[in-house]
Amino acid sequence: MKEYEDQWLGDVDATVPALGRFLTADNSGVRVTETKSFRNANGREVHEMSNGLSYVLDDNDRWAVVFE
Repeated sequence: MKEYEDQWLGDVDATVPALGRFLTADNSGVRVTETKSFRNANGREVHEMSNGLSYVLDDNDRWAVVFE
């Protein structure tokens, strides 16, 4: 993930709307929205986004890209 205005993915508020705003800004203003959400094998909620990546909150409520 690129840095946007001194903010990194892990610094984004732990809400899906905040994630969408960050990803939209990071995507040169092209809107990024949630396309699907589900629980993974560990019980964490995974959010698939329209940018083709999936995101999950870690144990510290910080966003991370899912590499599964």
